[in-house]
Amino acid sequence: MSTTVTPAAKAVATLAAASSPSPLRRGALYWAFADGLVLAGRQLRKIPRVPEQLVFATVQPILFVLLFRYVFGGAIHPEGTTYPNFLMAGVFVQTVVIGSAATCVGIAEDLQCGLIDRFRSLPMARSAVLTGRTLADAARNLFTVAVMFGVGLVVGFRPQGSPLAWLEAIVLLLLIGYAFSWVGATIGLAVRTVEAAQSAGLSWVFPLTFLSSAFVPTETMPGWLRAFAENQPITAFIEAVRALLLDRPVGSSVAITLAWTIGVLCVFAPLSVALYRRVTTR
Repeated sequence: MSTTVTPAAKAVATLAAASSPSPLRRGALYWAFADGLVLAGRQLRKIPRVPEQLVFATVQPILFVLLFRYVFGGAIHPEGTTYPNFLMAGVFVQTVVIGSAATCVGIAEDLQCGLIDRFRSLPMARSAVLTGRTLADAARNLFTVAVMFGVGLVVGFRPQGSPLAWLEAIVLLLLIGYAFSWVGATIGLAVRTVEAAQSAGLSWVFPLTFLSSAFVPTETMPGWLRAFAENQPITAFIEAVRALLLDRPVGSSVAITLAWTIGVLCVFAPLSVALYRRVTTR
């Protein structure tokens, strides 16, 4: 038995098909970011099972605060403010930059245990593993900065800027930490073993943070060292955060900080993705 379709029925079907919404097509950039968010959530869900990640992320900066505040603080007299106010901006910046070492070790650990090999079989963007790791580490940095803010208040830190300036300082710190987490990812992919990553991830951080205005005014340094300290990026980061927290003129420090962080992202994010592709196609 055959069914005859009348011209009127055909017209109705055509109009219905034309009026029905077409499936939303999203580009590769959207799916790369969405995949990264999924893996970032996975990384954050691991923290309750391994709380030591947060403990060790906060213990070291707390020790630095106590050491410099109570052991060396009496001998250091920064101009125009107290030493705790001077110190905390340096500790905040050091904390988020050192966070890149955790990214470095985490990437190397995922490579060594074969987790990234399992991710290769999934239909997701190649960059998602790195994006997820760096976004999760940005969330960890936010927690660590909040803890350090509380520790600073206990030891005498008294921010003098407006709440909006404090928020700007926090955003700047998160941007710095996120940019340098891509440096850590690049190093972790390059060395590929946890043991090497533990050394390589910190080998460049401590010289840059200690040879800066983090803990002592640069005016107290020898001329040759002062020239280096005042013209390296960590000092610019610290001066920008310090100006925002202490209600000082920011000058060009915020612009320099943004330029450095964007530059680091533009260099190391593509480099780490290229290294990831090379490592996972061997």
